[in-house]
Amino acid sequence: MADPIVDVAAPFITDEFVQRLAERAADAEKLRRLPADTLTDLRASGFTELLVPKVFGGMQAPFPEILDPVRKMAHGCVASAWTLGFYALHNWMLALFDERAQAEGFADRPFLAPAPLAPTGRGVPVDGGIRLTGRWSWATGVLDGNWVLVGALCGSDDAFYPALALLPADEVEIVDTWHTDGMCATGSNDVIATDVFVPEHRLVRVADIYTGTAPGAGLHDASTYRWPLVPALALLAAMPALGGAERVVELYTQRVSERVLLYEGGKAQRDKPIAQARLAEARVRLRALSALRDDVVAQIECAIAVGEEVSRAVRGEARMAAAHIVRESRAVINLLLEASGASVHFLSHPLQRIKRDVDVLAGHVVFDYDTIGELSGALALGMSVPSRAMI
Repeated sequence: MADPIVDVAAPFITDEFVQRLAERAADAEKLRRLPADTLTDLRASGFTELLVPKVFGGMQAPFPEILDPVRKMAHGCVASAWTLGFYALHNWMLALFDERAQAEGFADRPFLAPAPLAPTGRGVPVDGGIRLTGRWSWATGVLDGNWVLVGALCGSDDAFYPALALLPADEVEIVDTWHTDGMCATGSNDVIATDVFVPEHRLVRVADIYTGTAPGAGLHDASTYRWPLVPALALLAAMPALGGAERVVELYTQRVSERVLLYEGGKAQRDKPIAQARLAEARVRLRALSALRDDVVAQIECAIAVGEEVSRAVRGEARMAAAHIVRESRAVINLLLEASGASVHFLSHPLQRIKRDVDVLAGHVVFDYDTIGELSGALALGMSVPSRAMI
């Protein structure tokens, strides 16, 4: 078995970094984007260099090393952790493209790119590439991006294939649509491209990314770039929920230790067995989620280490694990909030913000519990599932 994940957040994401995210969380929510100071801290941290290939001056770290820093950032602000985590992940995605595309994207660092992946664009073949037109939602971090990764159906009328296209940010229009009850700081507005030329080298087929066989997988001497896309995306996206739930446990512990129940004759809440039991339950449930994450990561790492393709069954288990981490993290948050009193619902209190952010986060398509349960269960039974299934 591969070694379990260790906490490698320290070189990038210090306690001070997390504290500053917490101090800016309310402002980030009001701004509906990351504050400028957060982007300054990101650049100083070097975090986005973690998965950049060595040939371009990056750290080329093993893929799992991105997970704990994102989990830790969520102790400060779930929405900021989501945005910063995806900025770093999309550096990894760029490393899956043709070498020429990588050279272009990595020329101006940090490479900050939203990546709305739903294939809602249409790429019409022309000499040397495609002409791309479309509109994409959920473009996390687009207001501060310098590139954009989008999904599109490319090809002729009788032979479409889904692909990702890399575009300079100044070639798309941003539409202010991000008015939500949670995850406000992600600034996940819509983007529009109208008849934009995308050269062939800035396209990569989704089928190749799903299986870990994209062009970049053979360019760099590292297993990092042989990770399949959906497990990578799903596990990364689950970390802000897990980190947010961990922070709720910390805040609940502090609150219970200090809270006096005036309508129970001034009894200290810490002396109530039910309050103690809720805390113990929350802690053990989160420990189990961390172990689940480590187990599924080890499965993928072991397959990649011996040169095997990560099977669809394992990829399905990884997405199921990510969905379960989010579902359980959300349940733990609710378990503790319902015992925390009405005052935690003031907008100034971090507990309500964490809950709202995780509630919105859980709506991401990759965490659709019913759908992935069907897919993962069918694969475990040896049944076939559609080739287009998101695993």
